[in-house]
Amino acid sequence: MIPRHIAVSVPLAVALLLAGCEPPPESLDVVEASIAQVRSAVVEGRTTCRQVVDAHLARIEAYDESSGLRAISMLNPSARATADSVDRALADGEPPGALACVPLLVKDNFDTHDLPTTGGSIALAESVPPEDAFMVRRLRQEGAVVLAKTNMGEWAFSPRQTVSSSMGTTANAYSLDHTPAGSSGGTASGVAASFGVAGLGSDTGNSIRGPSSHLALVGIRSTLGLTSRAGVIPLAFDRDVAGPMARSVEDAARLFNVVAGYDPRDPYTELGRDRIEDDYTGFLDPQGLEGKRLGILAAFADPAEGDTAVMARFEAAVADLERLGAQVVEGFQIPEMGELMSAGVFCRRFRYDMHQYLRTLGEDAPIRDVMEVLETGRFGPDAESGLRRSEDAPLDVHPADVDPPCPDFAEHPGRQALLAAVVEALDSERLDAFIFPTWSHPPAPLDRANEEYRGDNSQGLIPAAGLPAISVPMGFTYGDLPAGLQIAGRPYSEGLLFQLAYAYEQGTGHRRPPAGFPPL
Repeated sequence: MIPRHIAVSVPLAVALLLAGCEPPPESLDVVEASIAQVRSAVVEGRTTCRQVVDAHLARIEAYDESSGLRAISMLNPSARATADSVDRALADGEPPGALACVPLLVKDNFDTHDLPTTGGSIALAESVPPEDAFMVRRLRQEGAVVLAKTNMGEWAFSPRQTVSSSMGTTANAYSLDHTPAGSSGGTASGVAASFGVAGLGSDTGNSIRGPSSHLALVGIRSTLGLTSRAGVIPLAFDRDVAGPMARSVEDAARLFNVVAGYDPRDPYTELGRDRIEDDYTGFLDPQGLEGKRLGILAAFADPAEGDTAVMARFEAAVADLERLGAQVVEGFQIPEMGELMSAGVFCRRFRYDMHQYLRTLGEDAPIRDVMEVLETGRFGPDAESGLRRSEDAPLDVHPADVDPPCPDFAEHPGRQALLAAVVEALDSERLDAFIFPTWSHPPAPLDRANEEYRGDNSQGLIPAAGLPAISVPMGFTYGDLPAGLQIAGRPYSEGLLFQLAYAYEQGTGHRRPPAGFPPL
């Protein structure tokens, strides 16, 4: 593993001063800094990209290990060189990219050509992929700096916590004795603590939206097929979605502009090839809730099933949505939802999908079959049950060709029936979107994350139906435990979801940084 400590070198601005040039630019306070603030400060010469990167690396060095957060699994030794190249390009008059000098944290299941990609498994600790994941490549092309990889739940199995055999346990930045959820908890806690401006996570059932809810972040799961998963270690390719996790809706939309797109390496993106908006930030209207009809999904918003404090925050969120101009309809139901969701909508395909991924690593792949880790013992206790479930699954037979068959999403009759039922219910009630608490219980204690796992509303409906959904902060419970509001809609309604989430965010202002990670 690449060491987390990197020696500090003289910033570019200091070198200029020593050479008798103009005084160095001022350093930027990076705590809660937005994409627009960082980019404009660098482009306008008020700071340098090297200083921005150094400031974030200094925060990681000061806080990550000493606090016990352990969000970062490895630093990128090329980050400072990338920052210098951004500074040189700007000095030469080259046009800046949309994400010029934005330091990003990348979940450790995204392929990076210059860093190992482990999937949270010690079995892949030395595996350096031959090329970047599609999303990572897009972000770098727009000038972003891959600052570090983040810890994740091993093989992305756990929505409950973020524990890996490659790195250990990540804590919640707001309360270090509570869980950040899983499996993208490293990205969530790292972004919340301002170790990076924003980050990437992946979501098979919960893992973008759940950790975002637990860390007062904005996390979006796109329509299945609007974003590419190529180069992301899979859990279930027919459900996996990758995407942004950020401290604001605007930053999430800015990242989404870059990462959404057709990719021939991901056949699912053919479904969304002509459905991408030109600019998702164009939907960011502070009055965007006016006149909208939102349904409370009854199945996920039962006060008797939720924690009292979280459900009180949800009631306050409903009141705020109405204050901001929305009409909220109680008791929204999807007819026969339970029956449709239990009708064979889940495939056991982890072993097959991992085999396809490992083939992309070529001759340097450390393993050929993920089940090899059971033989070698190179796995953590949190991952064993997930691995055992796949022991007797076929290695190289597509799920559509097994008995009984489990087709891909677009050809899956059960999942298409569920999707049709959701859209029909929305149409029948004339709803623009529907809402529910992302988790109806607060983050569990870190030492009882498995035993006290309850309230996860992101599983089931949204991934099974391939729907888009966004989680946005709706306040705090018990002093410092975040809670999230989830807004979901029809396929390819991401622009509308950004609009609704932005209007709610701007009208409530719930986001605040965790107290334990102040400016240096």
